[in-house]
Order: sequence, then structure tokens, then C-alpha cells
Amino acid sequence: MLRFAALALALLPLAAGAESFSGTIRVSDADTLRVGDVTVRLFGIDAPEIGQVCRLADGRDRDCGTWAKQQAAALYDGKRARCEPRDTDRYGRTVAVCRVAGEDIGARLVREGIAEAYRKYSLDYADLEKAAIFEERGLWAGRLQAPEDFRATAAPAQPSPVSGCVIKGNISGERRIYHVPGQAFYPETRIDAEKGERWFCTEAEAQAAGWRRARR
Repeated sequence: MLRFAALALALLPLAAGAESFSGTIRVSDADTLRVGDVTVRLFGIDAPEIGQVCRLADGRDRDCGTWAKQQAAALYDGKRARCEPRDTDRYGRTVAVCRVAGEDIGARLVREGIAEAYRKYSLDYADLEKAAIFEERGLWAGRLQAPEDFRATAAPAQPSPVSGCVIKGNISGERRIYHVPGQAFYPETRIDAEKGERWFCTEAEAQAAGWRRARR
């Protein structure tokens, strides 16, 4: 019995490590990545949404969601990440801590003022955010509405008629493409059933029906 207990304890780190995954990064927005075949929502951070306007220190406005995405892409697009899953969000995305060459991606994005610490879920990056605010780095050089507050006041998203089936199959001319939560144009994509557009529950289902994944 003791021998089996010792064997079980020895296998625990291996089992935990087996849950991690790795792959090449494609940035969807500053807090959402495609790592290999997995859509990842970075744990503990929140970034402005595409189309969310913020004000620069000189008084000019900009699309801070696009800016943040560009900054994250410049740092990480095409690099290889290893991710440790923490949870799954309501959109089916894997919530994870991801690292490139040992560096925590979320930590760097918060430290450079590209994303906020998402204190609602974690205080891991709170001190890094305080330093970024004090030194007016990135988004903190101007004025920004918290991304969560922006989402709450933005126009409501088009709901799926089937619970859990949140992939949007869109038709544009001759192209049939689908969008998954976290991609750049997902929120504003509308489904028009009269045009033949439809909702899918899985990417495999969408691909089998002849749709291909949107590039971003």
C-alpha cells in the first residue's frame, strides 16, 4: 500500500504538467490569444475592447483597443508560448497564464500599460498596475474607461438562440467565415438567418458545413 501511495505522489507533478500546452501565438486582442489551436483568455488581466475610445495625454482620442492589440502583437505574434490553464470562461475560451521564454505575458502587458490588472478575478498583477499608473505608461498616459465598464454600457451583443452555441457563421459575398469569441470583429458581427448565416456550437461543426475560421 505504501509503495502505491508513493507512486501516486510521484505522478502528481507529471499529471499537473500534462495539463499545460504550447503553440505559436496569434494575437486576437491584447488579452486574448490563439496559442496553437487553443483560444486563450489571459488570466488576471483585462484589455480595452476593439473600438473602445480613450483619450491621450495631449487631448487626442484613439481606438485604444486596436492600439493595445497592436502593442501585444508587436511583442508576441509568431512567438511560442507555454500556457497553464486555470479555468474556462463562458465563451468556452481557456483561461490561462502563458509565458514566452519564461516571461509571464500578462505581467508584461500590465507592466507596460497595455492592459489592466483584472482585480475582479486576481490580484496577481495589482502592484505592476500601480507602478504603470504612477509612471503613466501606455494607456495610463491619458484617460481610459475600465474595459469591464465599457462592455457594460456598450450596445448589447446579439444573443445566440441556442445556449452554448456562440460561434458566428457569417457570409460575405462568396466567402463563408466563422468568428469565435475573442476575435477582433466578433462583437459587431451580426447573424442574418435570411442570408443563410447561422450559429455553430463547435469549430468542427462550422468547418464540416463549409465555413472557415476568420483570420483575426
